[in-house]
Amino acid sequence: MDLRKRIKLSLRGHRLLKLKRDSLILEFFQILDRAKKFRSTMVEDYRLAQERMAVARAVEGTVRVESAAFAQQETPTLTLKTKNVMGVVVPKIEAKAVKKHVGERGYGIIDTSPRIDEAASAYEQVVEDVIVAAEIETTMRRLLAEIERTKRRVNALEFRVIPELRSTEKFIRLRLEEIERDNSFRLKRFKEA
Repeated sequence: MDLRKRIKLSLRGHRLLKLKRDSLILEFFQILDRAKKFRSTMVEDYRLAQERMAVARAVEGTVRVESAAFAQQETPTLTLKTKNVMGVVVPKIEAKAVKKHVGERGYGIIDTSPRIDEAASAYEQVVEDVIVAAEIETTMRRLLAEIERTKRRVNALEFRVIPELRSTEKFIRLRLEEIERDNSFRLKRFKEA
């Protein structure tokens, strides 16, 4: 009876783990689709930032562009939180002070040209993109690891634990039937005697 309870529990656990695995796979593909779309956006933002930096260096000169970069006073701050996706803890990254207004960048507005402002703005967008990409990539890695773990558990239950329990149940049932036949045979002999 205890073995039957264990088999029933194993079957229920197997079913739940399969549902969890399937849900994790669906979630992973949704994030993968988001990552693919975001990657193309990120590549385009980076290309644009490089173009704007090249124009700023060509028009203003490398020295003026670097002096504007060194004037930067406030560095971006990241806040790392977590969220739960199907039992998997994934990061939620929030960035502050990445995109700034022209007056908040630390260099004089009169001293610099709009080309430097455009380059700075484009690279601020690239930094934001990198932060989002890090969040997406970490989420995908953790989901993949959990999918693999769940898949191993499902396979262990399906191909090892449940068949062993059923084999043991069958052995016990056959042994009990054999004992019952022996007892009935003994009772017949006892009645005859």
